[in-house]
Amino acid sequence: MAVRASLACFPSEAALHESSGIPWGVAVTPFSAADERGAPPATGAEGHLLPRCGSCYAYFSTLCPLHRWSWSCAICNADNDLSPDDSARYSRDGDQDPPEMRSAFVDLLLPEEEGEAAVATTTPVYVAAVDLSSSEEFLELVKSALLAALEAISPGSLFGLLTFSSKIGLYDVQGPIPIVKNAFIPPDSDGTLLVDLEDVMPLHSFLAPVDSCKDRIAEALETIKPTSSWEITATASEVQDHSLHHARGFGLAMDAVVNYLCSEYGSTFELARIFTFLSGPPNYGPGQIEIRSDEDHNAAKMPGSDDTFISEQTNFYSNLAASAVQAGVCVDLFAITNEYTDLSSLKVLSVESGGSLYLYSSTDESTLPQDIYKMLSRPYAFGCVLRLRTSSEFKIADSYGHFYPDPQYMNVQHINCCDSFATYVYDFEFQKDSQFSRKSNPPILQIAFKYTTIVHQSDTSDDVSNSIIRSKFTLQRRLRVRTIQYNTTANIWDLYDFVDPDVVLTILVHQVILASLSDVLEAKIWLRDWLVNAIAQYNKAYKIVSSGGTGMPDIDVDFIHCSQLKPLSRLVFAFLLSPLLRLHGQSIQPDYRTYLQCLFSALEPSSLRQAICPTLTSYTSPDVEAEVHQSISRSVFNSESVIFLLDAYTDLVVYYSPTASSTIPFPPPRLLRSKIDRLKQERNITPKLVFIHGAHDDTTAFERYLIEDQAVDGSLVASATGFRTFLDGIRSKIADYS
Repeated sequence: MAVRASLACFPSEAALHESSGIPWGVAVTPFSAADERGAPPATGAEGHLLPRCGSCYAYFSTLCPLHRWSWSCAICNADNDLSPDDSARYSRDGDQDPPEMRSAFVDLLLPEEEGEAAVATTTPVYVAAVDLSSSEEFLELVKSALLAALEAISPGSLFGLLTFSSKIGLYDVQGPIPIVKNAFIPPDSDGTLLVDLEDVMPLHSFLAPVDSCKDRIAEALETIKPTSSWEITATASEVQDHSLHHARGFGLAMDAVVNYLCSEYGSTFELARIFTFLSGPPNYGPGQIEIRSDEDHNAAKMPGSDDTFISEQTNFYSNLAASAVQAGVCVDLFAITNEYTDLSSLKVLSVESGGSLYLYSSTDESTLPQDIYKMLSRPYAFGCVLRLRTSSEFKIADSYGHFYPDPQYMNVQHINCCDSFATYVYDFEFQKDSQFSRKSNPPILQIAFKYTTIVHQSDTSDDVSNSIIRSKFTLQRRLRVRTIQYNTTANIWDLYDFVDPDVVLTILVHQVILASLSDVLEAKIWLRDWLVNAIAQYNKAYKIVSSGGTGMPDIDVDFIHCSQLKPLSRLVFAFLLSPLLRLHGQSIQPDYRTYLQCLFSALEPSSLRQAICPTLTSYTSPDVEAEVHQSISRSVFNSESVIFLLDAYTDLVVYYSPTASSTIPFPPPRLLRSKIDRLKQERNITPKLVFIHGAHDDTTAFERYLIEDQAVDGSLVASATGFRTFLDGIRSKIADYS
C-alpha cells in the first residue's frame, strides 16, 4: 500500500495551509505490493484478532500506546480494554510478536466466516463479448487479443465466448467441434430477450475449462465473421434484414450476459470478468446511442455551450453497472474505432464495475493483444472495501477515484476489482477551529483495505475431471492496514520544502477532470488561476519585491528559492496543453477525452506526471546517455546529442537527429532498446513505440510533444517562447492582483 502526501509535513493550522496555496491530501495505491519506499507489509494469519477501537473503530497499530490491560487509540485517543488473550499476545518478546507489533503496515489473513465454507473454493471466470458489426481487420485484432488472453489466464479457469449484433451468439466449445446458438434481439425490446440465455445454452456448456478446451476455443474464434460478410438477400420484403446487418445490440447483450452469469455468483465464481470489444456505438435495442456526425462532435453542434463536455445520453449503463456489481461481474471495455461511440455514456459500466476502458483509434497501431495480456497477468483483488480515518483535528474534504461510496457510512468506498496500479485520492481540510499544536498529538492517518484474492493451488492429482480442476483455486479474504504519523510545521518555508509536486498534480488533475465535466474552459481558467495564486503566495512568503527601473515587477515565477516547487509551473503548463483540456473546436475527439479521463484518474502520481509532462532524455550514442532535459523544446536540437528518447507514458518516441552519423544503427540496439523494453514492462498499458529519423521521416509525432514551443491554446509559436510567454502572462496577472 503506497501512500504519498502532497505535503509530507502537515500545516499546523488552516491559515498556514491557505497561505501556501498548495492542496493538502494523499494519493493511495492500496493493492501495491509495497509502500512508497519499497517496504512490504508484515504478514500474518490472525486478522480477526486485530483489536479495534470501541469509539471510532480504528485498528490497533504500533502507534497506539499499549498498557498491560488496555490500549489507547491513535486516531481518537479513546482508551480500550484488552482481553486476557490479547494481553498475552502483546506480551510476547522478539520474533514471536504479532505483525501489528512489528510494523505499522500489516496484511493479515481473515478466517472464513460462518456459512462461507462452501465458497472457499472458486473458479476464475472470463467471458469475451465480440462485436460482429465490424470489419475483418477488427475481428483479426480481437482474435489475436483473445489468443493472448488465453495464454495469460490461469489453467483451470473457465472461459466463455459470445458475439453480439442483432442477435447474441453463444459458443459451446466442449464438444468435438464448436457449436454456436443464437438468441435474437427484438428491435422493440423492453429490455429483455424473448428467451433467457440459460434456455438457449446452459451456463455449464457455455463456460469451458481453458486448459482442456484452449484449442477448440481457438477454432471457435476462427469461425467468427463480421455481419458484413453474411449473405444478404435483395428482395424488397427483406430490406429490414439488410439493416440488421449493421445492428450493434451491445446494451441488451451486456444486460443478458450479466443476468446469465449471476445464477452462479457465490457458487462457481466470486468474480467474473467480461471483455467487451466494440467497433462503434451501440445502435440497436436498449442502451442504443444517438449517432452524431464527426462535424457535430468536432464543432460542438450540440446542446450546451461550445466548452461543455458532452454528457452521457442514457442512464442505461449506470443501472447495468449496478447490476454487474451485484452479480460479481467486472466489465473491461475495449473500443477499437475512430467513430464517435459516446464513451461518456459507456464508461460507467467499466469504471463502476471495477474494470478498465481502452480506446484504439485504428487496428493498424493497436496494442490490444499486449494490453489484455498485461491486464490478465497482474494480480488483482475484488470485493474491496477502502476506509481512510484521520485524527480528530482534520478530515476528508473530497475523495476521487474509480469506486462507489457506501450508501450508509461516510468515507467508506467499495471497489469491485482493484489491481496494483489503481490509485485513489483524498483531499484534506481542518475541522472547524482545530489545529495541530505543540501540546497535541501528531496527526495520524489510517487506511484499512479489506479485499479478496484468488489463490492458485498446485494440483498433484492424476484426475483431470472438472471438479479437480476447479478445486485448484481457493479464496482468501485479507485485511491490509497502514497507520502513518506525520510531522507538522508552523513555518511556511518548511511546508514548501516537503511538497511532493507529483501528488499536487494528481490532486489538481482529479479536481480539474470533475470541473471539466461541466465546462472545459472554466476548468482551464480555474487551473491557471490556481497557479497564479500559488506563485503569488510563494512570492509573498519569500518577500520577493519589485526591483529595478523597468516598471516590471520582479516576481519569481520559476520558484528559484524552493526546489520542490520548481516543477509546478511546467506541470500546470503541460496540463493546460493536454488533450483532456482542449475545447471541441480544437479537433479533440470527445471519446478520446473520455478515455484520458478514465486513464488519468486511475494512475499513481509518478505515472500521471509522465502522462501529463513527457520526459526527454538525450544520448550521444545508443549506449551512452547524455542527460535528462529540463526543457522540452526545440532548444534540445542545439545540444551535441544525436539521439533522443521521449517518454510520454502512452507513447515512446525515439528520435535521431538529421546530423546523426550513418554508422549509428537505426533503430537502436542494446542499451537504449533495453531501457525501452523495461519502460514497456513497467506500464499498466503498452506504450506505442515510434522510431523517427530526422533525415528522412516525418517528425510531427516527436515535435508535438515539445510542449514549450506551444501556446496554451495548442498552437505552435515561434522559437521556444511558448512556455516563457505563458509565465510572463502569469507574472502580469499577479502584478494586476497585487
